[in-house]
Formats: sequence, structure tokens, C-alpha cells
Amino acid sequence: MAGKRPLRNWLKRIIGREMPVSPGDSLQYPDLDPRPFQSITPEIYIKDRINDQLRFYDTKAVYYKRWYLSMRAATVIGGAIVPVLVNLNLNPLALNLWFSVWHINVVKVLTTLISLMVVLLVSLESVYHFKEQWRNYRSTGEMLKKEYYLFVSGKGRYAGKDPDIAFKLFVEKCETAIDVENASTLQVMTTVSDVKRDHVT
Repeated sequence: MAGKRPLRNWLKRIIGREMPVSPGDSLQYPDLDPRPFQSITPEIYIKDRINDQLRFYDTKAVYYKRWYLSMRAATVIGGAIVPVLVNLNLNPLALNLWFSVWHINVVKVLTTLISLMVVLLVSLESVYHFKEQWRNYRSTGEMLKKEYYLFVSGKGRYAGKDPDIAFKLFVEKCETAIDVENASTLQVMTTVSDVKRDHVT
């Protein structure tokens, strides 16, 4: 154990920050504060749990939406350009090299490249499910916001309930939504892994 510390200190001086501690050195949970049983108030739960999840879902939704719309736009544009190129009647381009002259059919080359791009983009969408991921993260984030406003306003399923019972119901609804989202994401990622493995084999 002592032999690792000089190397870690040297790397710390090189990169300017502390190196991650190996699992054998210590076990730490920097994001989880030790708290007594039933010590979390609604304010703390909303601040530490709901706000953190909303930031995560919003970031992921924007990321996957950008990828999905960009790939769909490129696919539509590419699919529209290919028939136009096929109907063009252009003379081959002569490329003079010092050892020979190459005649290149520009239309054929462009058609092939654009068609390949379209096929690749469609295949990537079917593998990574950008649309499903975007909708999943966005719908979960909006559901958490809805539960938050119903809870703090005392409306809907929280109307007329004791504060402790309402908070219990609020936590259960939010955690269930988070669990469903995690299961959905895991299902998509498992599908991606299976597709990759099938291609390799």
C-alpha cells in the first residue's frame, strides 16, 4: 500500500489534482451524507433528490433530442438528394495524375456516399434509440415536476391528507417514476449491447 502513494503523489503533481483512491484503500460515498432514520424533510428531499434528478433528466433529454433531430434531418435531406443526383447526366471528371488519368463519375460517387450515410444514420438510430431516450427522460422529468407542484399546492392526490402521509406518498410516486426510468434506460442499453454482440459474432 505504501508503495502506491509516491506514484499517486507524483501523478497529483503532474495533473494538478488528487488521484482517485483505489477500492482497497478506502470506501467512500462523497455524495451521500450520513443521516438518521426518517430525518429527511420535504424541503431536503426536494432540494437534494428532485432537483438533482431534474437537472440530470433535462441534460439527457436535450442531448438525445439534439442527436435525434440532427440525424433525422440528415437522413431526410440525404434521401431527397439521392434521387436528384441519379437523374443528373454529368460527364465523368478527369483527374490527371503524373502516372495516369482517372475518370471519376462524380454523381455515382456522391450517390454512393450519401446513400451510405443515410443507411448508417438509420442503423444508428435503431441501435441507440435516440427518440425513445429523449422522450423517456423528458416525460420522467415532467412527471416529477407535476408531482412537485401537486404536493406543494396540496392538490390532486395530496388534497386533505396529513403532511406526513402526503410526503410519504410524494416520495413513493417520485421514486417509482425514477425506478421506471432506470429500468427503461437499462432495457435500451441492454438491447444496444445485445445488438453489438450479435454484430461481432
